[in-house]
Amino acid sequence: MARIAFILLCHKDPEAVIKQAQRLTTAGDYMAIHLDARADPAHYRRIRSELDPNPNVTFVRRRVKCGWGEWSLVSATLEAVRAAVAAFPEATHFYLLSGDCMAIKSAEYAHAFLDAQDRDYIESFDFFASDWIKTGLREERLIYRHFFNERRRKAWFYASLEWQKRLGLEREIPRDLQVMIGSQWWCLRRRTIEMILDFIAERPDVVRFFRTTWIPDETFFQTLVRHLVPETEIENRTLTFLLFSDYGMPVVFYNDHYDLLLSQDALFARKVSPEAQDLKRRLGLLYASQGTQFQISNEGASLYHFLTERGRIGRRFAPRFWETESSLGRERELLIVVCKKWHVAKRLLERIRQMTNIPCVEYLFNEKATELPDLGGIEATMGKRHRHRRALLRMLFEHFGADRMVICLDPANLDLLQDFCGDRSVTRLLEIECQFTDEYLIGHAMRVGLAGARTPPETLARLLPTIRNEMALESDRIRDAGFANHLRLREIDSPEANAAPLAEFLGLGPDKALEIAQTDHLFAD
Repeated sequence: MARIAFILLCHKDPEAVIKQAQRLTTAGDYMAIHLDARADPAHYRRIRSELDPNPNVTFVRRRVKCGWGEWSLVSATLEAVRAAVAAFPEATHFYLLSGDCMAIKSAEYAHAFLDAQDRDYIESFDFFASDWIKTGLREERLIYRHFFNERRRKAWFYASLEWQKRLGLEREIPRDLQVMIGSQWWCLRRRTIEMILDFIAERPDVVRFFRTTWIPDETFFQTLVRHLVPETEIENRTLTFLLFSDYGMPVVFYNDHYDLLLSQDALFARKVSPEAQDLKRRLGLLYASQGTQFQISNEGASLYHFLTERGRIGRRFAPRFWETESSLGRERELLIVVCKKWHVAKRLLERIRQMTNIPCVEYLFNEKATELPDLGGIEATMGKRHRHRRALLRMLFEHFGADRMVICLDPANLDLLQDFCGDRSVTRLLEIECQFTDEYLIGHAMRVGLAGARTPPETLARLLPTIRNEMALESDRIRDAGFANHLRLREIDSPEANAAPLAEFLGLGPDKALEIAQTDHLFAD
């Protein structure tokens, strides 16, 4: 039967360390403890006094001062591994844990699981070919030497890196090694651990290389296991269930995560909150249980990411009060004026207000300053307006007490047009085709930050055709979308010609439509 030697790295909370050691060794397993040399000496004395009588617990001979991202974490792990190998000759597996880890299966289940397959469990992906590293340094972790801790001495860390780059001090990776990367938390068989210890005794050059790599706990064991063990004997995953947020921070588990943790295809979970006392109590009882059956669904990671995404848009558990209905309403009419020259569209809307009783709202999805009523916060930011676009319009319909409404959109808002035109409501588009002089395009370039007051004329001359083509392309995209009820008002046409699309768009008689089309200086810049 499998006998596990747990390699425990910890730096605080002596009470939790003592309970964890007592709980895990009660089932006949072992533990080697490394308490960070920076920890409170009183904590170390207390842990030793409580656990020294336990024959299944041993301590490292030399404690290391640990720092995140440093070789010290690997050094501490090796110290604990050596202590465990020497103290527990009957141990068949070595399982790396932190003080924040808790078993999420029974000891009975864990032993049967490890007996079922003669394998090592460790994440190990190709360092250069995989996308395991999401942000930050990549090959710089390996090809440059790192002597300073990025968290404690940030300026020195990056200054050293920059000077090495400038001086071309790149170094070679040991040629016989394929560097791998993965989670720090592993479970390895005894013969694999012994091979690693023999290898590093024979290859001081490899140890020297990893001593000055950055975050070597994610590469050292991962690389050596792949180098020494046949691929068929490696399960490329960790048996410790852990999640990371989008910010690269570990997700913490609390009392209400009990059922989720038990359903994961893992033996331990990290990190369990120190405050989650009920969760710790229940998991402690579980580890000592006999005959417990586990239903493995393994949905934890996907469920977390799904809920995280839903949370960002306020839909983690239920729709917000304004989102109980997703349509604008089958009986409503949304009239959209699409125009690149916002001042032209605003003049037209002002005239429509004067001539009709149709509510009009200007560029609400383009200008934060657009005047809107208080709608419970949905109107507060541009991000909310876009995310809850239909809800926003539905609330405006209700605010105005009307079934018809005119809004303005920029031609670049094709996604909004597609959304609104796909609604069950009646949607009509009135695209205003304006003429764009060079002076107008220069002003537009300055408004959007493409040019400034000191931009040379030759630069503007190269820029203007691009801007003009982009505006033409926006109009082409709208036409290519094939929207129903798509009407056009053109600057080059007479008021009489423009009255017809206006009448159809607004549902007005020809005389009133002509009066709107004859608005003074409608197209003036």
